[in-house]
Amino acid sequence: MSDLSIKKVVVANRGEIALRIIRAAKELGIKSVALYSEPDRDSLPVMMADEAYCIGPGPSIQSYLNIANVISAALMSQADAIHPGYGFLAENPYFAEICSSHGIKFVGPSHDVMSVMGNKARAKRLMEEHGLRAIPGTDGIIHDVREAEAFVAEHGFPVMIKAAAGGGGKGMRMARDEDELVGGIRFAQAEAEAAFGIPGVYLERYFAGARHIEVQVLLDEQGHAIQLGERDCSVQRGHQKLIEESPSPVLDDSIREAMGSAALLGAEAIGYTNAGTVEFLVNDEGEFYFLEMNTRIQVEHPVTELVTGIDIVKAQFVVAAGESLPFSERDVNVNGHAIECRICAEDPERGFMPMPGRVNNLILPGGPWVRVDTALYPGYHIPAYYDSLIAKVVVWGRNRDEAIARMARALDEFRVEGIATNIEFQRRLVTSFGFRQAEIHCDNNVLSQVSKDAH
Repeated sequence: MSDLSIKKVVVANRGEIALRIIRAAKELGIKSVALYSEPDRDSLPVMMADEAYCIGPGPSIQSYLNIANVISAALMSQADAIHPGYGFLAENPYFAEICSSHGIKFVGPSHDVMSVMGNKARAKRLMEEHGLRAIPGTDGIIHDVREAEAFVAEHGFPVMIKAAAGGGGKGMRMARDEDELVGGIRFAQAEAEAAFGIPGVYLERYFAGARHIEVQVLLDEQGHAIQLGERDCSVQRGHQKLIEESPSPVLDDSIREAMGSAALLGAEAIGYTNAGTVEFLVNDEGEFYFLEMNTRIQVEHPVTELVTGIDIVKAQFVVAAGESLPFSERDVNVNGHAIECRICAEDPERGFMPMPGRVNNLILPGGPWVRVDTALYPGYHIPAYYDSLIAKVVVWGRNRDEAIARMARALDEFRVEGIATNIEFQRRLVTSFGFRQAEIHCDNNVLSQVSKDAH
C-alpha cells in the first residue's frame, strides 16, 4: 500500500503519457484506473492499469474531453485523485474545479491558479507585475479584427496569433500582412476550439531568430520551491516541437541562473504548486522574455529526468498528496546531456500527413542510456482521432556530442512496420549540421536543413 494519502488515481488521458503515469503510480503503490475511448479499448494503458472504464466513442469531445463521463468514471471507481497528463483536460480550470467539488484530488495546481495562468495574456500581465519581462502582446483576448489591427499599427508585422488556452502549437499562426492576419485569426480560433474547447486568441510581437527555452519547476504546499534546469525546445515545425534537449547548448551560466530565478519568482508569486513549466523566448543578444506557463506535465519532461535523476511524475503525486518534496535545490545536479526526439505516425514525404493504421511489427531501440516512452505494440491499431505522437526516444550522454551519436544509433534501430513515421526524418535532423552546431532556432526551416544536408 502507498504511504501517501492518494490510494487510487484515474488517468484521464491516453497513449504514452497515460502509461507513464500508470507506471509511476505502481511504483508508489497507488492503484490506477485507465479511461479509454472505444477505439482505445485494446490500448496498452488499459491492459496495464488496475481498472479501466470506457468513456465514449472516438471523437475527443465525446470521450477524453467529456467532463461528465470522466467524473462519472472516477466516482464509479472510487478513486481519490485524477491525473490529467498533458493535452485534453490537463489545463482546464473548470475540470480541476469539478474534481475538487467531488472530493477528488486534481494532480496539478489549484483551479484558480490554473485559471490565471491558462489565460496567457492575463498571465503575462501578472508576470510583468512581479518583475518578469514579457513579450509585448494584446491586453487579453481579441474579439474582432479591429483590435488586432490596432495592435499591429503600434507594433508592426509580423505578429503571432496564439490560442489563449492549451498548447502544443495548436491555435498558433504567424501573420506577415493584413490578409494573413484576418485568415490566421479565424484559423487559430477554430483550431483552438477544436483542440481545447476554448476559441479565444491573442496577439504577440514576433521575434526573428529567437530560441524557445523553458524551465521546469516543482513547488509543494509547504512553500518549498525548486527548479530543475532548462530545456531547449527550439527545433520546431509549424510551431510544434520536434526535438528537445537539456541543458540548452547556447545559454551561458549567467543567463541560465537568471532565467531559473525568474521562473521560480513567477511561480512562487502566484502561489503555484505541483509541477509546472515556465517558458521563455531568448533573442540573439541573450535577453529573455516570459512567454507562458504550462500548468501540467510536459511532453518533454523525460530529458529533465535523465539529467537530474528526479522522477517528475512521482513528485507530482507526492505534492498532490500534501507531502513535502523529498529533495531541495541543493540536491539538484544537472549531469551530462539529454535529447528527446518525438516520433509521430506521419509521412514526411506527404507533407507530414498523419498516418493512422495497424502496427504490423515493432522493434524498439535499447542499450545503455536509451529510453523509449511509447504505448505501441505489434498488432496495435493507431486511431485516426488523436494527435499523431506515438513515441518519444530519449537518450543521455556525458556530453552533447555523445548524446547526438547515441540518438542517431537509437533511431537507426527503431523499426515500425505497417505505418509511415518520421523516424528517418528525425535521424537526418538530429545529425544535420545545423543541429550539431546548435544553430537551429524557432524560425529555421528544418525541412530545408534536412534537405541541404542530404545533398
